[in-house]
Amino acid sequence: MLDSLTVGRRIRQLRSDKGMTLDALGSAVGRAASQVSVVENGKRELKLGDMQRFATALDVTVEQLLDSEPPSRRAALEIALERIQRGQLYSSLGLPAVPARKTLSDEAIETILGLHHEIKRMHGERIATPEEARRANTELRAHMRGRNNYFAELETTAQKLLEAVGHLGGPLSQRVASDLASHLGFTLHYVADLPGSTRSITDLANGRIYVPRAQSPDADPRTVLLQALASHVLGHEEPTGYGDFLRQRVETNYLAGALLIPEHTAVEFLQRAKAQRELSVEDLRDAFSVNYETAAHRFTNLATEHLGIPVHFLKVHETGSVVKAYENDDVVFPTDALGSVEGQIVCRYWSARQVFDAEDRFSPYHQYTDKPTGTYWCTSRIQTTSRGHFSISVGTPFADARWFRGRDTDTRFASTCPDPTCCRQPSTALSRKWQTKSWPSARLNSSLLAAMPTGSFPGVDSTEVFEFLDRHDPEHELTRASQS
Repeated sequence: MLDSLTVGRRIRQLRSDKGMTLDALGSAVGRAASQVSVVENGKRELKLGDMQRFATALDVTVEQLLDSEPPSRRAALEIALERIQRGQLYSSLGLPAVPARKTLSDEAIETILGLHHEIKRMHGERIATPEEARRANTELRAHMRGRNNYFAELETTAQKLLEAVGHLGGPLSQRVASDLASHLGFTLHYVADLPGSTRSITDLANGRIYVPRAQSPDADPRTVLLQALASHVLGHEEPTGYGDFLRQRVETNYLAGALLIPEHTAVEFLQRAKAQRELSVEDLRDAFSVNYETAAHRFTNLATEHLGIPVHFLKVHETGSVVKAYENDDVVFPTDALGSVEGQIVCRYWSARQVFDAEDRFSPYHQYTDKPTGTYWCTSRIQTTSRGHFSISVGTPFADARWFRGRDTDTRFASTCPDPTCCRQPSTALSRKWQTKSWPSARLNSSLLAAMPTGSFPGVDSTEVFEFLDRHDPEHELTRASQS
């Protein structure tokens, strides 16, 4: 694409180097000096014929004129200054234009550019909204679906890193993770005063990674370190927006997972299990000594690419709200008007909700669910963390359930969600009785505030509230007392 500002500055630089005046160059190209000045200031795009005339007059090729690199550092500063002044943000400030005269020093231009960048950053933070977060989540999930949640370039990066420290397969020990840090030029420092809002801090100037001395009981110390290393390896810079932040987080988590569960050995393991019709997320977890969520994530990375099995993944808070979601098997997740899943309430008949009612939490929970797009088999587990209880679920269409252990379960439910009459609307009798006579106080998981579901009481399941009230209705208590 033709950049009139860069082309104009290049013409000015070439004219100046040749000692030509505006009048001389104008005569050579058949234009008035004022018209040449307009071109040099980047306020007019040249047609091919004009471009050829300027190139001939300046004794260069057209390709040289079209070089996208500014001809000098000063020209780059002037181009950047002109570009921001043409922007909407600068115009909205009501400030006078700043001509890039020779008397304006490079330092002064750099200061103006720095101030504008900071104003733009603060302006972006101010206008960021939950709507932006939901849009970014929706776009990222579509991108992951399009790639079947498989990122070949990150798998290759993980393989090269593991080979560099001599790890050929199997569980990644804490020692090998530390060796990886050393290989990348970092030393580990365990500290007690790490800021509560951070998982780790990387000191790039001194080659240090600071991690907390006391780990949370539900945290894997290898994951904290590997995520810090992944950000460095991937060359992440300060995110420019919420979408950039989410992309970086997905890449970091993916690479850390690929280091913990290497592709080559994991695929061999899963292919053997599939041949025996004994696929199991639990087995993958145990074989590589990771937590269940990491194993479930990694299964979604590899299942479609290497096993030909479409899948979906859900992490759901005990309140029923979606924290993470992924699918490429056409299952229909609950969404808001923008298509965002995070923060929405999962159908109470899905495995991700039913598992909370299971008495046996030691064994994996399996279930078939008849959904609007077909019947799905799911396996779910409860994960208890310092932030509450979550269900981790992996599902697949009925036709692919034959590859999994637990396919013989008799547990089966039917769901018509997102049809509100499935489980979201209380019965007419309960609504008539309690609609105007109750006031629940919502208890939300703090991580859901950026993508809060809609409703009179966001995050509150009215059906559960009304059923609770009905169970504790004094009239019913009197009835039960008289019957006893």
